[in-house]
Amino acid sequence: MDLAALHIFRTVVRENGVTRAAAKLNRVQSNVTTRIRQLEEQLGTELFTREGRRLILTPAGETLLPYAERLLALADEARHAVAENQPRGRLRLGTMESTAATRLPLALAQYHHRWPEVALELVTGVTRKLIDGVRDFELDAALVARSPDPRVAPVDTFDSVAVYREELVMLTPRGHGPIGSARDVAPSTLVAFERGCEYRAYAQRWYERDGLRPARVLELGSYNAIIACVAAGAGVAVMPRALLTKTPSEGVGVHPIPAIGPIETMLIWRRGHCSAALKALRELLLADASARPDAPDPVTPPHELAQDAEPALSAPVSAAR
Repeated sequence: MDLAALHIFRTVVRENGVTRAAAKLNRVQSNVTTRIRQLEEQLGTELFTREGRRLILTPAGETLLPYAERLLALADEARHAVAENQPRGRLRLGTMESTAATRLPLALAQYHHRWPEVALELVTGVTRKLIDGVRDFELDAALVARSPDPRVAPVDTFDSVAVYREELVMLTPRGHGPIGSARDVAPSTLVAFERGCEYRAYAQRWYERDGLRPARVLELGSYNAIIACVAAGAGVAVMPRALLTKTPSEGVGVHPIPAIGPIETMLIWRRGHCSAALKALRELLLADASARPDAPDPVTPPHELAQDAEPALSAPVSAAR
């Protein structure tokens, strides 16, 4: 198997078809089709079946895909290792939407200015999907919320460093009374991102501390939509306070949640993999964060979250540095 064929195979999967893959690769469709057939002949098995106009991975194709991801990622690492220590090439960074909106614009502008030879691709998503993306070689690194569950990003799989620190607040319709515990909002709907959002996980643990749960959860895909629903009286929501300086929040009340302490935003990457482009980004983000008043401590002590022993839900767990 040659790497070019594996790259074409992966692109066909990601683009969900030959036509879009050919456009992405700047190749003619017949060339993409030929290379896939050659790869199938080399492997002695079909990699795709066709259903109407859709290409579906066969079991053999499903088996090959993670190997292709790993081989292509290792090839990238090898190129970085033997090249001069100058950031260049492609860097695929995942990030939570809130971090992209509040923390990254200036930092990424500085990065692009300093290292114009790096093609930086930004992907947004909830923490657990981003972690899966790094694990599956779809992303080189990601900015994620430190989970209350240390099993979410195990230290034997990822290296990580704390970059930012976020205060979570509760949004309610304007005029809502003070909030001292989950009992003050328990009958309300929780408006939140899909499962896999760690801010949602912290909110639900906050409810569970009082033996409660939200009346229901309304899942939305953007903070603008979440804030608008809260303002309209659809429920309550938990989000970083910093986001409210970037997003219109008229018509809502903002309440601190002392029981949920500051949540660290971690930059994670696959253990042992750190290209010059990623190293430059890490150093720039740390410099940007250190200039902020809410910068994380340089060294975070190990800790295991104990729901019934500690008043704060966000005490840090151990992470590789």
